[in-house]
Amino acid sequence: MTDSIRILHCLRAPVGGLFRHVLDLAGEQAARGHDVGIVADSASGDGLTEERFAAIEPRLTLGLHRIPMSRHPGLGDLGAAIATRRIARRLGVEILHGHGAKGGAYARLAAASLKPTGSTVRCFYTPHGGTLHFNPSSMEGRVYFRLEKLLARVTDGLIFESAFSRRKYDGHIGIGATPARVIPNGLAPADFVPHRPAPGAAEFLFVGELRHLKGVDVLLEALARMSAVRPVRAVIVGAGPEAEDFKALAESLGLTDKVTFTGAMPARAAFGLGRCLVVPSRAESFPYIVLEAAAARVPLIATNVGGIPEIVAGTDTGLVEPGNAEALTSAMNSFLADPAAALERAERLESSVARQFTIDEMTSRVLGFYAASRSAVKLTRELPQS
Repeated sequence: MTDSIRILHCLRAPVGGLFRHVLDLAGEQAARGHDVGIVADSASGDGLTEERFAAIEPRLTLGLHRIPMSRHPGLGDLGAAIATRRIARRLGVEILHGHGAKGGAYARLAAASLKPTGSTVRCFYTPHGGTLHFNPSSMEGRVYFRLEKLLARVTDGLIFESAFSRRKYDGHIGIGATPARVIPNGLAPADFVPHRPAPGAAEFLFVGELRHLKGVDVLLEALARMSAVRPVRAVIVGAGPEAEDFKALAESLGLTDKVTFTGAMPARAAFGLGRCLVVPSRAESFPYIVLEAAAARVPLIATNVGGIPEIVAGTDTGLVEPGNAEALTSAMNSFLADPAAALERAERLESSVARQFTIDEMTSRVLGFYAASRSAVKLTRELPQS
């Protein structure tokens, strides 16, 4: 094994695909003998957050640290950055790896303030969508992109989970001379277990955060169109800021007895509740739920956004236009007309994903990037000064 590295991952909200990525990466890094810790918001989470933290905490030799992190920009961000710096300095970390807009900001601000003290800490940033989802012409988008450009100056390495994210970041912010690599999310061997619908499973299933960005409203509109001509049911699994809005929409569309909202649960447990997974997102980066569904051979209907085309590339799994209830309705009707064909496509997609996207490969490439950065810094320091 190579020398142990002291690594601290920083994220705000411990929910969704970003959280799974951090847990998988941190867990595998720890399994390879590295000292790993996590800093996350003390108030955010869902019903699964504490359970997942409890599972990984014994493996975190640098500990689990929960500090206040605000969702929106404000004075609290300074306090979070200072707290992250204090934790990183006390632990003597070599790598600060920020995830998402807030985690990336705190990690980079902490690293930038430590370097003048003689620290050799290096900072890596994985956007996970985050800021990249903002409209660059909006006031909010302009503010966030300006902040990202400032933080880019103190970033030692950029990691993108999709080529889509890299292109978008480069277009809005600019990669410039910062070392950057595309390293896709990966799955564990345990993910590759075929899904079997439970008795009485609904025709369709959604699993994800309940936010406008995820397109749950489009799914509900498609269900309303379908239910006017045929009986159809859906289960919506997840929690989020727009949960009550979606429940109200379902009621207004006359879907109260056709849609069940379960709250958050693990994707593997949720898969048995439906026969076909619908991912109606308006925007994505490189969604774990699509990878997980593929690994479980769950028939899939997804939108043509973000890194989803990279996941299904080379297969016959088609994608639909985002925000288009008519197109989504057509795809859902096609599944009901020939579920056997959908299952065969799911099997082919599973084979493709198994060849390309694993936690082992993901972790090896991330650690390799860390090591390359360390070697570059060492070489720079050893070069004779003119």
